[in-house]
Amino acid sequence: MVTEPLTDPVPSAPPRSQWVDVWAQFRHHRGAFAGLIVFMTIILGVFLGPLLYAQDAQYVPTGRDFLRLKDMRPAYMLLWDSGVKAEWAHPLGTDNIGRDTLARLMQGGQVSITVGLAAMLLSLFLGTLIGTMAGYFRKLDGPLMRLTDLFLALPLLPLLLVTVLLFREPLKQAFGPEGGIFVLIVFIVGVTSWMQTARIVRGDVLALKEREFVLAAQSIGTRSGKMVIRHILPNVLSPIMVSATLGIATAIITESALSFLGFGFPPDFPTWGRLLNDAVDRMTLFPERAIFPGVLISLTVLSVNYMGDGLRDALDPRIRGR
Repeated sequence: MVTEPLTDPVPSAPPRSQWVDVWAQFRHHRGAFAGLIVFMTIILGVFLGPLLYAQDAQYVPTGRDFLRLKDMRPAYMLLWDSGVKAEWAHPLGTDNIGRDTLARLMQGGQVSITVGLAAMLLSLFLGTLIGTMAGYFRKLDGPLMRLTDLFLALPLLPLLLVTVLLFREPLKQAFGPEGGIFVLIVFIVGVTSWMQTARIVRGDVLALKEREFVLAAQSIGTRSGKMVIRHILPNVLSPIMVSATLGIATAIITESALSFLGFGFPPDFPTWGRLLNDAVDRMTLFPERAIFPGVLISLTVLSVNYMGDGLRDALDPRIRGR
């Protein structure tokens, strides 16, 4: 009797990490991937651009330099109008007192995006904390959700304006003109934008409380704090990350609106909203001064929203793999 030699079974492919699957799904979402590219391009442009572009965003020329540099048009206009007041040393032109527009756009982007990220982190912390406590502890559910409803019912824009008027001067004296406004705007935007995150996290925590692994952990005496940190929070990570992306967009728009209304940073400290505010008076003569910051705000918010949409689909196991 002839026996066939034993052959080793074909080795199976090693199991892929969940985050590899999430990245694969996110990468195939065209809008989300394009949004990621646009957002990273803007981030690199505003934070690394000043290292390559030597113009000072806050330099105000004097004397003959002031007369030569004020109200310069973008240099690309030289392509069809050789008589326009422009030069390639200032590719996007200058404002009415001779400050370089491109340098101010990059510095303004640094401030606006930093405010957006900081306010998003504060909003995410408050929303996750309140949502988790309301969903896990039954006695806190009613009071915390009524507090959430109260914040949702507040007229946010008047509240923001009143808060800025009341606390702007004390914070300026404590942290300086720019630092005080930065702390105030981050605090205001973060404290008034956590409600949606709290309600989403609460709903997920309420569903997770009835799952078998949570009941098993409770049956062996796991304490509440350890239960929340090790079993609840890792499983509500996906809605938290989606809320984070959308929170950046909300914070950038809110900061831009405050600066546009004149309640943001000082006039000599550029943000995209402040550049829009400065461009209003002479928008008919120099429309590009409003178009440039407006387009950057729109692109940033749109790209972040697309990223949130793609991240939501990638983190949802019911959609992943379609």
